[in-house]
Order: sequence, then structure tokens, then C-alpha cells
Amino acid sequence: MPILRALSATMILTAALLLAACGALPAPALTPPEEARLASLLPADALLIGEQHDAPEHHLLERQVVAWLAARGQLAALALEMAEQGHGTAGLPPDASQAQVRAALAWNDDAWPWRDYGPSAMAAVRAGVPVLGANLPAARLREAMRDTALDTGLPPPAMAVQQQRIREGHCELLPERQIQPMTRVQIARDMAMARTLEQAHQRGRTVLLITGNGHVHRSLGVPRYLPPDWKTKVLSAQAQQARAATENEADEAAAGPALHAGDLAWPTPPVPPRDHCAELREQMKTPRRP
Repeated sequence: MPILRALSATMILTAALLLAACGALPAPALTPPEEARLASLLPADALLIGEQHDAPEHHLLERQVVAWLAARGQLAALALEMAEQGHGTAGLPPDASQAQVRAALAWNDDAWPWRDYGPSAMAAVRAGVPVLGANLPAARLREAMRDTALDTGLPPPAMAVQQQRIREGHCELLPERQIQPMTRVQIARDMAMARTLEQAHQRGRTVLLITGNGHVHRSLGVPRYLPPDWKTKVLSAQAQQARAATENEADEAAAGPALHAGDLAWPTPPVPPRDHCAELREQMKTPRRP
């Protein structure tokens, strides 16, 4: 009997590992209070989740929201900043493998680890919901940098804020001549994601976008380029130690237009401190500015 029990335990563990490898294990369910907070955002034509890319709790939340919306029959599509426009899983069956899904999305694991976003994508696929690449294709980046028409994509006060965000996001390491081209790229990406959401729209259901917090700002990002008659909601996941974001929003409101970041802040546990600027300086081989 002990041998049989040991074999049974081994078989259960092996099965669990195989299910995990297939992305089939469900995420822990949202708690009733969490469901109530999320339900306060519905109905919505589009729900945008802003994340901190290196926060594991944000990826768990995304998977939970996908499963919750799908279980309610309200998820029209899952759109991802992490894959390019023109790629998607619409032609795949619900039992498609992870390899098939990654190939359909032309996934770049070096840029976006599949372990972070694969569970959300697979949860949507298993529910029979299409997963769509939403980001501007890399082949169009240079074109966007030169497109002066994008300079009117934001009113001047908001444009100034966006440019400052580009400076700060690159740790004040970019030469000033690169700020406007990089701002055009940011605007082009926001427009591309908005177009993807429009194309996936279904009346009475919600298109879900997963992207960085910088792209979900109501006055600066994707929501600005969605139809004005849409019910667009923004959930911003915030690691608890990231107080700078709130302070920046207050500074922006005082400095110019009435900027509105989102509808619901979702606090999560802190993530280990990381010096992104030191990493960027190493990548760019640029000395620290005085």
C-alpha cells in the first residue's frame, strides 16, 4: 500500500506538471471583493489593463481577468501590446498547443517572456476567444519616427507631458533631437493598439487590452484614440512602492491640461528594487549625466 500511495502521489504530481506546462492549470480565482471592484468597470466596450512589465502579480491579475470575463461570456478578444498587429490566433482551435499559439502571434520571447504572458493568452484560446497582436509592427518604426503628422496627435500641453515622459522613461539619456521622433513612435503605438481594439469590437462584449501603464493613460495613451461614444475603462495595476506615478500625475495636472490617468488603481505587492537606468546606461554605453 505505501508503494501504491507513493506511485499515486508521483502520478498526480507528474500530471500537474504536465498540465502546468500546457498552460491548463487555472489561476486562483478572484475574491468576491475583487470581483465586485472589477464588475464596477462593466459594461465596457474596451477594458485596458496597464501593468508594470516586471511585476509577477500583474501577470497573475491579467490571467484572472481573462478567465473571469471569459467565464461570464463577455470577452470579445484579448489584445496584447507584446505582439505585433497582423498576428493572431483567430484560426486556431481551443485545444491549440502553446507552440501553435506562439507561432500564430510571432512571439518574441527575448523581448516579452512567454512565461509572463503565455498563461493569459492560453486562457483566452482555451475559452475560444481570439488573441490579437496590437502593437505597431517593428517594420513601421522608422516611418513613424519621420511622420510629422503625428505631431498633432496630442494637444500641445499633453504633447509636452508625453515628451517629458519619454525623457524620464529613458533616464534622461536620449539626446534632445531624439525626443520628438520617440514621442511620435509612442503616439503611433497607441493609435495602432486603438485600431486593433476597434477591429475586434463586438456589441455587448468587452475587448481586453494588456499593455504597459504608460499606454493606458486616458489623456495621453490608447483611450484618446478610441471612439468617443465607447465605454472605455482603464484598470492600472500599481506595485505598492511605486508612489512616483501618483506624484507625477499630480504634477501633470498642476502643470497643464486636466489629465486623467484611469478609472481604477489596483494595488499589488512591491517588486524587488531594480535600477533600470543603470541597465539602460550599460546598454547604451552612455556615461551618467551630471
